[in-house]
Amino acid sequence: MARKNLFASVTATLGDDVDRAAVTASEARASYTRRGASRSMIQSLDELAETSMRVLDGETVISLDPGDLDGSFVADRIGDDDEAYTGLREAIRHSGQSTPILVRPHPTDDGRYMIVFGHRRARAARELGLKVRAVVKPLADIEHVIAQGQENTARADLTFIEKAIFASKLQRSGMSRDVLKTALTVDDSLLSRMLSVAEVVPDSVLDALGAAKGVGRDRWEELKKLVLNPAVAQRACQTVKEDGFAALTSDDARFLYLLTTLKSSSKSGRPSKQKPAVSAWAPVDQSVSVTAKPRANGLVMEFGNPKGKSFGLWLSSNMDSLFEQYSRSTDKQQTGD
Repeated sequence: MARKNLFASVTATLGDDVDRAAVTASEARASYTRRGASRSMIQSLDELAETSMRVLDGETVISLDPGDLDGSFVADRIGDDDEAYTGLREAIRHSGQSTPILVRPHPTDDGRYMIVFGHRRARAARELGLKVRAVVKPLADIEHVIAQGQENTARADLTFIEKAIFASKLQRSGMSRDVLKTALTVDDSLLSRMLSVAEVVPDSVLDALGAAKGVGRDRWEELKKLVLNPAVAQRACQTVKEDGFAALTSDDARFLYLLTTLKSSSKSGRPSKQKPAVSAWAPVDQSVSVTAKPRANGLVMEFGNPKGKSFGLWLSSNMDSLFEQYSRSTDKQQTGD
């Protein structure tokens, strides 16, 4: 499956695996000469990972013009959390940039730098008209992605699907599974699940769903299993273009809408000829998401997001008064009052 949008940022051809345990010292030196790799390229992945966690320690921090910086050759975020970013920018406006970013000399453009991590801090500095505090460190591509991945893993602010797409980008760039596991700090099993989701779910669906911060691995795997059916995958691509989907204001609510729709479609094994009469609602603060799906003899409602369960229980405990309001409303409609 092509990655036309999500993988557009992968522009460099990457080197081979760094772990050369089976290569003799003379072969390693010959490889060094042939490839022009840095000495650390023949370190083990464990050593690189350990180094990446302290890559800023004891280094000189300098001020750079944000205009001289380019983004990482492999992106690890889907869009940006506007609220979180705004908070970061305002903190930098009032208190300055407390933590430097990491950059490397640009591999193909003299005088410029490539960001390894700290993209949002660099963006905030650019918007505020400030210099960005940075550590400049020569890094090979493998060192770059391990430092980038481990820094984001330490911050724990990437969602499951962002990590999955990041892993898929690295694999398509030629990185080995050992490098992927080290960068993301995952085992073989979880890496396989990540790659499977990123490869099976259609590009247009991934783009439309975004980072989906409230959606975990199990839900994404549930969606993946559904879209393994080509007819359901086609329905998914149609659903993300519908007005009901677009009207929802959060990634989580849109994911729930899509999943509910596809569960219905998958029962028949073919796309529905009529748009499903699924309705969805969420308050302004997105603390609750509710989807309602008509059935032949009733209606099924599903409550999501942090307050979904407590809101559903509250509705259940107030059915008497709610039904009374409903009855009065229908009585007025029938009498014309």
